[in-house]
Amino acid sequence: MFDKILPYLLAGISVGGQYALIAVGYTMVYGILRLINFAHGDIFTAAGFFMVYITASLPMGISIPLVIVLTVALGFVLERVAYKPLRTAPRMSVMISAIGASYLMQNLMWYVTGGLAKQYPVLPWLSDSVQIGSASTKVVSIVTPILTVALVVALVMLIKHTKIGMAMRAVSVDFETSQLMGIRINSVISMTFIIGSALAAVGSMLFFTSYSTVTPTVGAMPGLKAFVAAVFGGIGSIPGAVIGAFIIGIAENLIKAAGYTAFSDAFTFVLLIIVLLFKPTGLFGEAAAEKV
Repeated sequence: MFDKILPYLLAGISVGGQYALIAVGYTMVYGILRLINFAHGDIFTAAGFFMVYITASLPMGISIPLVIVLTVALGFVLERVAYKPLRTAPRMSVMISAIGASYLMQNLMWYVTGGLAKQYPVLPWLSDSVQIGSASTKVVSIVTPILTVALVVALVMLIKHTKIGMAMRAVSVDFETSQLMGIRINSVISMTFIIGSALAAVGSMLFFTSYSTVTPTVGAMPGLKAFVAAVFGGIGSIPGAVIGAFIIGIAENLIKAAGYTAFSDAFTFVLLIIVLLFKPTGLFGEAAAEKV
C-alpha cells in the first residue's frame, strides 16, 4: 500500500514547495499593501518563457541567473506602472489594475509566442531520475522542499534581522504611521515585489522541470492554488503560506493516488471553504483589530 502511495507523496511534497514559493509572494504583498497581486501567476509564467528563449542562445550557467534578474525586473516594473500611481486610490481601483495587469501580461505572452506551447529546457541534474525506496522520481522532487524551506528561512531571517525587514514589518502593521516616521514606503514596497518575483522565478524553474510545457496561461492554476494556500495558512503569514502550500500539494496528490484525479483541483477549494467557515483568518492568521 505504502509503495503505491509513495510516488504521489513525493510529488505532493514537491508541488507543495512550488506552491509555497509562489504563495510567499502573494502573502508578502498582501501583508504590506492589503492587495492581492493577481498578476503574480503571470510573472511565474513569464519566468518560464524567459528560460525557454534565453537558453536558446546562452549557456545554462548564464541563463539561470539572467532569468531571475529579468523576472525581478518584471515584478519591479509591474509595481511601478500598475500599482504605484494608485497608492492613494480606493482599494477596488488597485484590484482592478491588478486584474488588468494579469490579462495584459497573458495577452502579451500570447502575442510573442503565437499561442504555441513551448518546450521547457532540461535543467542539468534536476531532471535526473533517482530511486527513493520503491519509487522512481526526479531529483527536483527531493530538492524542491529542501530549497523551499532554506529560502523561506533566509527570508524570515531577512525580515526579522535587517533594516529593510524591520521597515517591512512596520509598514505591514501601520502603513500611514510608518510613512510619518520617515520610512521610505516606495522602497519597501518595491523590495517586496522584488523578493516575491525572485521566489516566483525559482518556483517556475522547479515547476517546469516537472511539467515541461510552457503556455501563456499555464501559471493561472498554480497561481490560484498558491493564493488559496496563502489564504488557507492565514494571508500575511509567511510560515502559514508555506504550511498551507505543502498541505494542499500533498492532499491533492493523495486524492490522485486514491483514483479521484478529476476532483483534485476541486478539493483544494472545498478545503479552503471548510477552513474559512471555522477560522476565517486562516490557520495562522490573526484577527484584525478595527480602529475606531
